Amino acid sequence: MKLATRTVEKVWGRCELPPPFERSFEEPVGEIWFEPPAILDQLLIKYLFTSEKLSVQVHPGEEEAGPGQPGKEECWLVLDAEPDARLAIGFRREVSEDEMRTAALDGSIEDLLVWHPAYAGDFFYLPAGTVHAIGPGLSLVEVQQNTDITYRLFDYGRPRELHLDEGLAVAKGEVYPDKLHCSGVGENSRSLVDGPFFRLDFCLGHPDPAMAARHEGALAVLPLKGNVTIDSETVAPGECGVARRVEEIEVPADTRTLIASIVSV
Repeated sequence: MKLATRTVEKVWGRCELPPPFERSFEEPVGEIWFEPPAILDQLLIKYLFTSEKLSVQVHPGEEEAGPGQPGKEECWLVLDAEPDARLAIGFRREVSEDEMRTAALDGSIEDLLVWHPAYAGDFFYLPAGTVHAIGPGLSLVEVQQNTDITYRLFDYGRPRELHLDEGLAVAKGEVYPDKLHCSGVGENSRSLVDGPFFRLDFCLGHPDPAMAARHEGALAVLPLKGNVTIDSETVAPGECGVARRVEEIEVPADTRTLIASIVSV
């Protein structure tokens, strides 16, 4: 089945969306969500479109989120990037909680973060507790645990609520590990995420047997280029479908697709 979408307005979004959406809006749209179905209710997939910087923020893990609440591990695949587009992930050096608080209050936290140049095909995995921000001029796919718990540490003077105490309680003042970033996604099939909460693969054509075996049970299918067929229904770029098992999907050889599933615990 195809998933319903939710259009989310954001101050940092765009009124003109790029392909595959190519729609105009009166208010800036920052995100298009695919509503999670019951069989994949722990997973949320969305597109993000930026014209301004997002807040400097952090998400809690499972232990900090509270009873019955999931934490938020997430990842980004850059689909398109304007020249000089950047993503802030982690710090230049180890930063204490007191230093982070001072920097968040006076705005210098921007300068403590590492702003990674962003190009189409770049992929970043962000464990919970990673301090981050997304810059302008980007189109991304984000795959994450299904929660929207976000603690803003700094928001460039916008009149939105900050969550300094909550954020500092979960933020890791660490350097972002290089092993959580790769580039060139789109050139061939590759595994991108292997747990602990979800798996994510990029497929050029149909997933091979080893990749298919990674996804037991239901999986989300997001075509990036070309159409995918799920149980005789066509799913096109800009749409997201769900299959009960990998055998239900048909992917032509020249189609580029993300497939995601949750990790059973």
